[in-house]
Amino acid sequence: MAGTSAPHTLPFAFWQQQDHNDDENEIEDDMQSELIVERIDSCLKENGVNHRTERFASMSASANRTESSQLVIRRGQEFLLKLICNRPIDPKTDAISLVLAVDPIAGEWISHGHGTVVYMLLQTDDNLEEDHDSDWNAKLQSTSVNEENATELLIAVRTSPNASVSKWTLTINVKSKGSGKSTSYQLDQPFYLLFNPWCEEDPVYLDNEDQRQEYVLEDMTMIWKGNERSFHGHKWKLGQYETNILDWTFLLLGDVARVSATYRGNPIKVCRALSGVVNSNDDYGVLVGNWSKDYNGGTAPSAWTGSVKILQEYYETDKPVRYGQCWVFAGVLATLCRALGIPCRIVTNFASAHDTEASLTVDIYMDEEGNVKENFSRDSVWNFHVWNEVWLKRRDLGTNVYDGWQVIDGTPQEFSDGAYKLGPAPVEAVKNGLVNMLYDCDFVFAEVNADRVFWRYRGPSKPLKLIQKNTTDIGQFISTKAIGSDDREDITNNYKCGEQSSEARIMMLRALKLGQNCLTKHYLKQIKVEDRTLIKHEGRDVEFELELNDQAMIGESFSIALRIRNVSFDDTHKISGIIHLKRILYTGKNVNTITSHSFSKSVGPGSEEVIEVPIQFEDYYEPGMDEAIFKVTSFANIEGVDYEYFSQEDYSLRKPDVQLELSGRPVIQSTVKVTASFSNPLPIPINEGAFQIECSGLAKTLTIPVNSVAANERCEVVFMIRPSFKGNTQLSAKFQSPELTDIEGSFNFEVEDREENNELNDVLVFS
Repeated sequence: MAGTSAPHTLPFAFWQQQDHNDDENEIEDDMQSELIVERIDSCLKENGVNHRTERFASMSASANRTESSQLVIRRGQEFLLKLICNRPIDPKTDAISLVLAVDPIAGEWISHGHGTVVYMLLQTDDNLEEDHDSDWNAKLQSTSVNEENATELLIAVRTSPNASVSKWTLTINVKSKGSGKSTSYQLDQPFYLLFNPWCEEDPVYLDNEDQRQEYVLEDMTMIWKGNERSFHGHKWKLGQYETNILDWTFLLLGDVARVSATYRGNPIKVCRALSGVVNSNDDYGVLVGNWSKDYNGGTAPSAWTGSVKILQEYYETDKPVRYGQCWVFAGVLATLCRALGIPCRIVTNFASAHDTEASLTVDIYMDEEGNVKENFSRDSVWNFHVWNEVWLKRRDLGTNVYDGWQVIDGTPQEFSDGAYKLGPAPVEAVKNGLVNMLYDCDFVFAEVNADRVFWRYRGPSKPLKLIQKNTTDIGQFISTKAIGSDDREDITNNYKCGEQSSEARIMMLRALKLGQNCLTKHYLKQIKVEDRTLIKHEGRDVEFELELNDQAMIGESFSIALRIRNVSFDDTHKISGIIHLKRILYTGKNVNTITSHSFSKSVGPGSEEVIEVPIQFEDYYEPGMDEAIFKVTSFANIEGVDYEYFSQEDYSLRKPDVQLELSGRPVIQSTVKVTASFSNPLPIPINEGAFQIECSGLAKTLTIPVNSVAANERCEVVFMIRPSFKGNTQLSAKFQSPELTDIEGSFNFEVEDREENNELNDVLVFS
C-alpha cells in the first residue's frame, strides 16, 4: 500500500509543531537532511500468513487485479509494516510516531480516553522503553537497503488484545531535527482489526488448534435438519472470506446494531448485538422470517445454500432479504462471527421446545374427548431448531466457571430486553438449571429440557388436571459438525444430564423453582402429589405401539400402524379411538389434516389387533411443499377403565441425494469437471428446476437450470469449477423445483498447488 503525504485529522495533535522558519536558505538546508517516507508497505503476504487472514478477499485483491487491497489482522498480536525511506533512520535526529485511530467514517466520536485513538513512539535500540501500562507498542525490527537503493525500515506493531474490533486508520508522523516541522504519511486504506482466538489475553482465546481451524477458519459447514427419527446434514457455505463480507459485517455491527467503537472490543456485547441484527423484526436487519408455506416475493428458506448470496442481496437492495428460517439465521450469524474472528459453530436440537410462557414446560390442553385445544397455548415442539454457539470468556459473570461455549440465536422467537435476540447463554449454566443466569438461559433450558405436559381442561371453574407428562422427549440428538470432517458430533451431554437420572431430576426441580411463574407453581404441586401417591392404572395391561416406516421416500405411499396388545390372560378389552395425520411445518404448526381415522376394536386376552391407515401419494402431496413432515396423533379409550392412551409422533419422508463426481485432478486456479445427478422419485414429472452449486474457494454461486425430468427419470448436469484455495475443499449441490425441493449432496476433495499460469474465468459451465 502506498503512503500519502496527508496530515491525519484528529481531535488533538500528538506533538506540537514548531514555528516554521521563514529563511528560505535554512529551509533548503533542513530539507536535505529530512527523513522522507516514500511508501508504506503493509506486508500483506507476511501478515496474512502470521495472522491467518490471507484468504480474505481484500488481502488478495491486488493479486487478482480487481481493486486495492486492505490489510486484515488480529488484535493482541504483532503485525509488520515496511517504511521505504530516502535514507536510514538516525535515532539522534529523527523521531517517528504512529497514530492508530478507529476509522471515523460512520461519524462516531473518536477519543484517546475511549481507546479509539492510540499514539506510539517508534522504539529503536537507542530509545527502547518498556511501557507496562500499555498493550500497544511499535518497534523497529531491522533496517535494510532494497534493489532501488532505498532504505527499508521494518516495524513490528503490537495492538491491544482488547482493542476495538473495527476498521482503523494508520498515520506515520516523521520529524527530523532541524527541519522545523513534522510530516504525516497515511496508509491509503484503513485496515481491519479482528478478534484473535490465538491470543491468550483475548476473551475469545481458544487453546485447541484443530478447533480454531474448524470454528474460525473453515468457510463451509454442515447443518442438520429433519426430526429425531430421521435427520441428515446439509452443506452451508459461510463464505466469510468473500468480497465485501467483512465490510458488510462491520456495517451491520455499527450502523444497524449501533454498537459504538468503544464497545466493539467486547465479544459479549458484539455477539448479543449480532444475534439481533440477523433478523429484521426490530430493526433493519438481514432476514425476514417466514414460517408459512407462501414464499411469494422472495426466496424459499430451503433454497438458500449459503450466506454470501443473502448478504449480497441485502446490501444491493438495501432491504431485508426474504425469507429465512432458523437454519438460515444460524448460517448467516455464523458467517458474521467467523468473519470477525469469534469461534462459532452451528448447533441443531431435535424435538426443540418453544416455551412461550416462561414456564419451562410445553403445555398441551385437551378437552374431555381427547381433542387438543389449539388456542389454549402457543407452546410448540419444533422438529428441529438451529442456533449458534460462540466461545467466550464470561468476565461479566465474575467467575470463569461459565467460560466456554455460549448459545446465541438470531431466530426471532421471544423478546429479550425488548428485542428479538438471544444470548450469550452459558451452556454450562443451562446444563445446571441456572435459568436466572445472563443471558436468556431460561429459554435455552426449556428448548433442551422442558417437560411436555398434557392437561385436561374441564371448564373454567375446575382446576387443570395433569393427565400425562413426558420428561425425556424434549432435546434429542443435539448435533454439530465434527472437527475436520462432515460427520455429526453429538453434544447432548453438554446441555443436559442423562435422561431419567437423579442429576437430571435435581436440575429440573432447581430450574422450576428458580422460574416460578404461576403455571410452574401449579406443575410443581402436581409433581409433589405424584411423588406421594402410587398411582395404579388398571388399563396398563393394554399396550400401544405406533409403527411408522422411516425408509419411505417422498413420492411413495406409506401407512400408519397402531398395534394394540392385550397382555392380560383373563379380560377382553374394548378399545375405541382416533388416529390423526396432519401435515405440519418443522415448527410443529399445522398446515392441514390429511386424514382422521376412527376405530373401535375388541381385543381378547393375550391377543393383538393392528389398526392400519394407508396413505397414498395423492393424499399428502401438493406442489411447492418444502418439507414432507407430518404429525401422527393417536388417542384411545379403554372401556370401563380409568386410563387413556395418547401419543404424538413426528414423521417425515426421505428425499433422494444428489450424487457428485469429480473428473480430473483439482489444481488451484485451474478448472475441473464435476457431474451432479439424482433420480426423480415422484410419479409425476419435474417441469423445471435448477441446481445451486457452492464451493469453498469459489467466488460465486453457480446456478444451472434444468428444463424437465420425467417421473422416475435420472437427471444429470456437468459443470466446471475453478477453486481459488489450495488444500481441503468442499463442494455442495442443491436442486430446487416447484415439484421437488431441498435435495442435495456434497463431497470434499484436495486442491493441489498451481503449476502454471491460468487465466480462465472463475466458473465455466459447458453442459
